[in-house]
Amino acid sequence: MESGFLAYVVHKHRATALYYDFRLEIGDVMPSWSVPKGPTLDPGVRRLAMPTGPHDLEYRKFEGNIEQGYGAGTVMIWDEGKYTPEIEIAKGTRKQVTSRDEAEEVASEGLRGGNLKFALFGKKLQGSFALVRTKGLGKTKEAWLLIKHRDDYCRSGYDARDYDFSAASNRNLAEIAEG
Repeated sequence: MESGFLAYVVHKHRATALYYDFRLEIGDVMPSWSVPKGPTLDPGVRRLAMPTGPHDLEYRKFEGNIEQGYGAGTVMIWDEGKYTPEIEIAKGTRKQVTSRDEAEEVASEGLRGGNLKFALFGKKLQGSFALVRTKGLGKTKEAWLLIKHRDDYCRSGYDARDYDFSAASNRNLAEIAEG
């Protein structure tokens, strides 16, 4: 990727349930969060994002069927692109990181600290977002929220389910499942 930019992907995954896996390149892996209702461009909506563990960078290119075992089901590359971490310089004012080394450092710090701000440059998702760790829900030790910041890319009422086609192949889940 270009200097200052890191990769991201959102996989739409139909396993025992339908959910979206939001993955950001940080270091040599992609930490991942399951977002049951999918990401949104609506800044008035916060999406639950449950950590699922890191995935290999090459997995961002996977689209197809997982035949058996944990996660068996159909996987679509719902969105893909690049991102850059952001640094908050004043309340509500952020600047994008411009060097790859700084991007890696800022993303790692944000992940560890539970507050990662970033700008997405994807095929479906654009603009400024944050992943913020919460205290968890019920017995869940750790939960995050995926939040869209107010910017020129906001779209009230945006629902990921309205965009049921692959950013890589333009196929829907049924077409991908057929092979």
